[in-house]
Amino acid sequence: MADTAEPPNAQRARETERVLGVYEKEAPKYDRQLRFFERLLFAGGREWVCSQAEGEVLEIAVGTGRNLPHYSGDVRLTGIELSPAMLEIARARARELGRDADLRAGDAQTLDFPDERFDTVVCTLSLCTIPDDRAAVAEARRVLRPGGAFLLLEHVRSPVLPVRVGQRLLEPLFVRFEADHLLREPLDHLRAEGFKIERLERSKLGIVERVAARKPAEARTFNG
Repeated sequence: MADTAEPPNAQRARETERVLGVYEKEAPKYDRQLRFFERLLFAGGREWVCSQAEGEVLEIAVGTGRNLPHYSGDVRLTGIELSPAMLEIARARARELGRDADLRAGDAQTLDFPDERFDTVVCTLSLCTIPDDRAAVAEARRVLRPGGAFLLLEHVRSPVLPVRVGQRLLEPLFVRFEADHLLREPLDHLRAEGFKIERLERSKLGIVERVAARKPAEARTFNG
Protein backbone atom coordinates (compact mmCIF):
# COMPACT_ATOMS: atom_id res chain seq x y z
CA MET A 1 0.00 0.00 0.00
CA ALA A 2 1.32 3.43 -0.94
CA ASP A 3 2.23 5.82 1.86
CA THR A 4 -0.34 8.62 1.78
CA ALA A 5 1.01 10.55 4.78
CA GLU A 6 1.39 14.26 4.11
CA PRO A 7 5.06 15.39 4.08
CA PRO A 8 6.01 17.62 7.03
CA ASN A 9 6.76 20.60 4.76
CA ALA A 10 3.32 20.30 3.19
CA GLN A 11 1.72 20.14 6.64
CA ARG A 12 3.57 23.27 7.69
CA ALA A 13 2.64 25.12 4.51
CA ARG A 14 -1.03 24.18 4.93
CA GLU A 15 -1.08 25.28 8.58
CA THR A 16 0.75 28.50 7.72
CA GLU A 17 -1.98 29.32 5.21
CA ARG A 18 -4.60 28.61 7.85
CA VAL A 19 -2.88 30.90 10.36
CA LEU A 20 -2.65 33.59 7.70
CA GLY A 21 -6.39 33.31 7.12
CA VAL A 22 -7.12 33.59 10.85
CA TYR A 23 -5.09 36.78 11.24
CA GLU A 24 -6.32 38.39 8.05
CA LYS A 25 -9.79 38.05 9.54
CA GLU A 26 -8.75 39.08 13.07
CA ALA A 27 -6.66 42.12 12.10
CA PRO A 28 -9.37 44.82 12.35
CA LYS A 29 -10.36 43.77 15.88
CA TYR A 30 -7.03 42.38 17.12
CA ASP A 31 -5.96 45.38 19.19
CA ARG A 32 -9.35 45.72 20.83
CA GLN A 33 -9.49 42.03 21.74
CA LEU A 34 -5.96 41.98 23.11
CA ARG A 35 -6.30 44.94 25.49
CA PHE A 36 -7.98 42.91 28.22
CA PHE A 37 -5.30 40.19 28.17
CA GLU A 38 -2.54 42.81 28.07
CA ARG A 39 -3.83 44.28 31.33
CA LEU A 40 -4.57 40.92 32.95
CA LEU A 41 -1.47 38.94 31.99
CA PHE A 42 1.18 40.89 30.12
CA ALA A 43 1.38 44.33 31.71
CA GLY A 44 4.90 45.70 31.41
CA GLY A 45 6.06 42.77 29.28
CA ARG A 46 6.49 44.65 26.04
CA GLU A 47 8.42 47.39 27.80
CA TRP A 48 10.65 44.76 29.45
CA VAL A 49 11.51 43.18 26.12
CA CYS A 50 11.93 46.30 24.00
CA SER A 51 14.04 48.18 26.55
CA GLN A 52 16.76 45.53 26.14
CA ALA A 53 16.85 45.62 22.32
CA GLU A 54 20.01 47.17 20.89
CA GLY A 55 21.61 47.87 17.54
CA GLU A 56 20.16 46.25 14.44
CA VAL A 57 16.87 44.78 15.67
CA LEU A 58 14.56 42.28 13.99
CA GLU A 59 11.08 41.77 15.37
CA ILE A 60 9.49 38.59 14.06
CA ALA A 61 5.70 38.47 13.72
CA VAL A 62 5.40 42.19 14.39
CA GLY A 63 1.59 41.98 14.21
CA THR A 64 -0.14 45.35 14.45
CA GLY A 65 3.01 47.00 15.82
CA ARG A 66 2.08 47.08 19.48
CA ASN A 67 5.78 47.06 20.45
CA LEU A 68 6.67 50.10 18.36
CA PRO A 69 6.19 52.72 21.12
CA HIS A 70 8.53 50.87 23.46
CA TYR A 71 11.79 50.73 21.48
CA SER A 72 14.49 53.28 22.17
CA GLY A 73 15.07 55.86 19.48
CA ASP A 74 18.55 54.62 18.58
CA VAL A 75 17.69 51.07 17.49
CA ARG A 76 17.47 50.33 13.76
CA LEU A 77 14.29 48.33 13.51
CA THR A 78 13.13 45.78 10.97
CA GLY A 79 9.86 43.91 11.44
CA ILE A 80 8.30 41.03 9.52
CA GLU A 81 4.67 39.93 9.56
CA LEU A 82 2.85 37.11 7.76
CA SER A 83 -0.53 38.88 7.51
CA PRO A 84 -0.77 41.85 5.10
CA ALA A 85 -3.78 43.19 7.00
CA MET A 86 -1.86 43.18 10.31
CA LEU A 87 1.15 44.69 8.55
CA GLU A 88 -0.85 47.64 7.25
CA ILE A 89 -1.99 48.46 10.77
CA ALA A 90 1.62 48.26 11.99
CA ARG A 91 2.78 50.61 9.23
CA ALA A 92 0.04 53.08 10.09
CA ARG A 93 1.07 52.93 13.76
CA ALA A 94 4.70 53.57 12.82
CA ARG A 95 3.65 56.64 10.81
CA GLU A 96 1.58 57.96 13.71
CA LEU A 97 4.52 57.52 16.08
CA GLY A 98 7.05 58.96 13.64
CA ARG A 99 8.94 55.69 14.03
CA ASP A 100 11.43 54.87 11.27
CA ALA A 101 11.09 51.10 10.77
CA ASP A 102 11.40 48.71 7.86
CA LEU A 103 8.16 46.73 8.17
CA ARG A 104 7.74 44.06 5.53
CA ALA A 105 5.87 40.85 4.72
CA GLY A 106 7.69 37.73 5.83
CA ASP A 107 7.50 34.31 7.45
CA ALA A 108 9.32 33.76 10.74
CA GLN A 109 9.87 30.11 9.77
CA THR A 110 11.94 31.08 6.70
CA LEU A 111 13.49 34.50 7.20
CA ASP A 112 14.65 36.30 4.08
CA PHE A 113 17.82 37.69 5.65
CA PRO A 114 21.47 36.63 5.50
CA ASP A 115 23.21 34.88 8.37
CA GLU A 116 24.35 37.03 11.30
CA ARG A 117 22.48 40.12 10.14
CA PHE A 118 21.05 41.39 13.47
CA ASP A 119 22.22 42.26 16.98
CA THR A 120 18.83 41.54 18.58
CA VAL A 121 15.77 39.48 17.68
CA VAL A 122 12.47 40.23 19.44
CA CYS A 123 9.39 38.02 19.59
CA THR A 124 6.32 38.78 21.67
CA LEU A 125 3.20 36.61 21.91
CA SER A 126 3.93 34.97 18.57
CA LEU A 127 5.65 31.60 19.06
CA CYS A 128 2.26 30.38 20.27
CA THR A 129 0.82 30.80 16.77
CA ILE A 130 3.73 30.17 14.38
CA PRO A 131 3.10 26.64 13.06
CA ASP A 132 6.71 25.44 13.37
CA ASP A 133 7.96 27.31 16.42
CA ARG A 134 11.24 25.35 16.48
CA ALA A 135 11.97 26.54 12.94
CA ALA A 136 11.31 30.14 14.00
CA VAL A 137 13.75 29.83 16.91
CA ALA A 138 16.35 28.26 14.61
CA GLU A 139 15.91 31.10 12.11
CA ALA A 140 16.27 33.67 14.88
CA ARG A 141 19.53 32.04 15.87
CA ARG A 142 20.75 31.98 12.25
CA VAL A 143 20.21 35.71 11.64
CA LEU A 144 21.67 36.77 14.99
CA ARG A 145 25.29 37.80 15.17
CA PRO A 146 27.44 35.84 17.62
CA GLY A 147 26.68 37.22 21.07
CA GLY A 148 23.34 38.62 19.90
CA ALA A 149 20.25 38.69 22.11
CA PHE A 150 16.92 36.90 21.61
CA LEU A 151 14.20 38.56 23.71
CA LEU A 152 10.78 37.00 24.25
CA LEU A 153 7.45 37.55 25.93
CA GLU A 154 5.16 34.51 25.60
CA HIS A 155 2.33 32.65 27.21
CA VAL A 156 3.42 29.07 27.85
CA ARG A 157 2.37 25.83 29.47
CA SER A 158 2.18 26.25 33.20
CA PRO A 159 4.33 24.16 35.57
CA VAL A 160 1.34 24.21 37.97
CA LEU A 161 -0.49 20.94 37.36
CA PRO A 162 -4.13 22.10 37.79
CA VAL A 163 -3.48 25.08 35.50
CA ARG A 164 -1.79 22.87 32.92
CA VAL A 165 -4.73 20.47 32.97
CA GLY A 166 -7.03 23.39 32.21
CA GLN A 167 -4.76 24.50 29.39
CA ARG A 168 -4.82 20.98 27.96
CA LEU A 169 -8.61 20.96 27.96
CA LEU A 170 -8.80 24.34 26.22
CA GLU A 171 -5.98 23.72 23.74
CA PRO A 172 -8.05 22.11 20.93
CA LEU A 173 -10.51 25.00 20.86
CA PHE A 174 -7.82 27.68 20.92
CA VAL A 175 -5.82 25.97 18.17
CA ARG A 176 -8.87 25.47 15.99
CA PHE A 177 -10.39 28.93 16.25
CA GLU A 178 -7.45 31.21 17.14
CA ALA A 179 -4.42 29.21 15.87
CA ASP A 180 -3.15 29.69 19.43
CA HIS A 181 -1.23 26.93 21.23
CA LEU A 182 -1.47 26.99 25.02
CA LEU A 183 1.00 24.21 25.86
CA ARG A 184 4.17 25.33 24.15
CA GLU A 185 7.39 26.10 26.03
CA PRO A 186 9.92 28.17 24.03
CA LEU A 187 12.71 27.30 26.47
CA ASP A 188 12.74 23.76 25.03
CA HIS A 189 13.68 25.12 21.60
CA LEU A 190 16.01 27.82 22.87
CA ARG A 191 18.08 25.26 24.71
CA ALA A 192 17.99 22.82 21.81
CA GLU A 193 19.31 25.56 19.51
CA GLY A 194 22.17 26.37 21.86
CA PHE A 195 20.99 29.68 23.30
CA LYS A 196 22.29 30.70 26.70
CA ILE A 197 19.39 31.69 28.97
CA GLU A 198 20.52 34.84 30.76
CA ARG A 199 17.27 35.87 32.39
CA LEU A 200 13.97 34.07 32.93
CA GLU A 201 10.90 35.49 34.66
CA ARG A 202 7.63 33.59 35.15
CA SER A 203 4.36 35.00 36.46
CA LYS A 204 0.60 34.41 36.51
CA LEU A 205 0.84 30.81 37.78
CA GLY A 206 3.63 30.14 35.32
CA ILE A 207 1.55 31.01 32.26
CA VAL A 208 3.55 34.12 31.33
CA GLU A 209 7.24 33.94 30.55
CA ARG A 210 9.83 36.63 29.85
CA VAL A 211 13.15 35.41 28.48
CA ALA A 212 16.43 37.08 27.62
CA ALA A 213 18.69 34.62 25.81
CA ARG A 214 21.95 35.00 23.96
CA LYS A 215 23.55 33.30 20.99
CA PRO A 216 27.02 32.07 21.97
CA ALA A 217 29.85 34.32 20.86
CA GLU A 218 31.39 31.30 19.18
CA ALA A 219 28.34 29.84 17.44
CA ARG A 220 28.05 26.14 16.69
CA THR A 221 25.78 24.47 14.22
CA PHE A 222 22.80 22.63 15.75
CA ASN A 223 20.71 20.07 13.97
CA GLY A 224 17.58 18.12 14.77
